[in-house]
Amino acid sequence: MSETQNEKQLWGREGFRDDPYIEAESLEVAGDAPDVILPLAAWLGLDDEVRRTSNRRIGVSVAPGEDIGPLLEKLDTIPLIALQFPAFNDGRSYSKAELLKGRHGFSGELRAVGDVLIDQVVFMLRAGFDTLQVTNPVALERLNARDLHDTPGYYQPGRGSAQANGTFSWRRTPAA
Repeated sequence: MSETQNEKQLWGREGFRDDPYIEAESLEVAGDAPDVILPLAAWLGLDDEVRRTSNRRIGVSVAPGEDIGPLLEKLDTIPLIALQFPAFNDGRSYSKAELLKGRHGFSGELRAVGDVLIDQVVFMLRAGFDTLQVTNPVALERLNARDLHDTPGYYQPGRGSAQANGTFSWRRTPAA
């Protein structure tokens, strides 16, 4: 891992990895970059034909206050959705993650971007996030050391660590 803790690091369950995507305000600004993340408004402004025939992977970034409704019919064409966390106490992107992965079956990469703290990582994974863009120095250090701690059981279903066990469909306890 780099000595500078201010740069963004991409983390997934397999550990840290290089991020092939760049963030840009438009395809023109992105130049020849093969993997681009555009803001929702710019992504929606693209012609459907451009998204379908482009030789690049075009992801979309969604702010907490933005509606994911316009994306739902096109989920099978989106390789990555980056949900923003502008502050640690703004949980709206958790709900969007659950809707995208759970209810609508989004199979592309779901990324958490912004104020990602170590205490939230397990919950982000349970909500369906595949990768986390991390800048917080404590989170970077603990993730690099693979120092994640999960709770022993959950009462609500999720996609993360705890598997269903027992006869209660609403109760989640770890497998023995």
